[in-house]
Amino acid sequence: MSSEESPLLHSENQERDERRVAHLALYSRFSESQKRTILSVVSLAGLLPLFVAGSFIPSIPQIARDLNSTGAIVSLAVSLSIFSTAIGSLFWASNSTFYGRRPIYLYGLPLLCIGSVGVAVSSTLKNLLFWRVVQAFGSSGGLSLGSGVIGDIYQLEERGTAMGIFFGACLLGPALAPLAGGTAAEYASWRTMQLILGVWGLIEILLVFLFLPETSHPGTRGKDKIPESERGRFKLVNPLDSLWLLRSPNLLAISIASGLVLLTDFVLLVPLAYTIGVRYHIENQALIGACFLSCGLGNLIGAPLAGRLSDKIIKVWKIRRKGEWVPEDRLRAAWVGALYLVPLSVLFSGLITTYVDGPLGLTLSMVCLFFHGLGVKQAQIPALYILIN
Repeated sequence: MSSEESPLLHSENQERDERRVAHLALYSRFSESQKRTILSVVSLAGLLPLFVAGSFIPSIPQIARDLNSTGAIVSLAVSLSIFSTAIGSLFWASNSTFYGRRPIYLYGLPLLCIGSVGVAVSSTLKNLLFWRVVQAFGSSGGLSLGSGVIGDIYQLEERGTAMGIFFGACLLGPALAPLAGGTAAEYASWRTMQLILGVWGLIEILLVFLFLPETSHPGTRGKDKIPESERGRFKLVNPLDSLWLLRSPNLLAISIASGLVLLTDFVLLVPLAYTIGVRYHIENQALIGACFLSCGLGNLIGAPLAGRLSDKIIKVWKIRRKGEWVPEDRLRAAWVGALYLVPLSVLFSGLITTYVDGPLGLTLSMVCLFFHGLGVKQAQIPALYILIN
């Protein structure tokens, strides 16, 4: 019996070894230094949409005065840009699976540059809203494409750490963008920051052109699967196809939970000039921007922490299951952030802003914003890994 089974077992082991070698080869196409360079380039691109969003918020009062409007009306630009970012992320990510990562970066970033200049020269609210949509659409690929690139070049066991570094770098945006936008608005003009974003977009185009090769796995792009004679033709990719993934109850639940967690960010931060700013008599827009630093610092610490923790949890549970990998194990790293830090920080922030006066109230509000930023990323990052995997 054993002599009959041995060839079969040998064949199975050989096939398994061949699959493992082929799998490792996919992630050995780039050296470690190349991977670090690629990670740096896509992290800088991922920072852009967060700067586009964050640098605008502290300058809302000045924009309202400049365009003879109100803060509530100008805040529509924030809502529209978020919607544009959502649609843009679907559009760029879907097309990147057909055309590849590199060309989609080079198509999207010029729109960011054009939109930034358009926002800077806007003289009416309608123009402002239109160009904000263009600007956000052009920058929106930074996060979704960057996540895809990391999935292309890093193995499963390395991916969490790389994603933590990526999101940690990107989340300098929430920490620094409001301060930069508020400082520009206070000491120059809100339009200056928009021009800076346009120049930044040009620099990013150059970096992508010089240092970002195509990272998609060989033969996996949609264009690789059609006849060579047809590859030069433009093909419209339906960006909504990926929404069919939401038929999975697990993915739907994760997406809803992540969206609700992110919603608390906007509830706390968008009206900050009219909540903490008014409550504690802060009129300097640079100082209002500085109030965002505590939340951004929490984001910055929470993202890599969640990445490393989720990697560790995956390895531990993979060993416990004797080599079986279950993506949902990563959610164990999200429990503290989602169940405790986010809801409690929002609750206490509201109570403190309402009932605690003076420097003590302001200090405690900043502490709440820090723990909120920490909790949001601890809740979101493991969920994002699951969606990417």
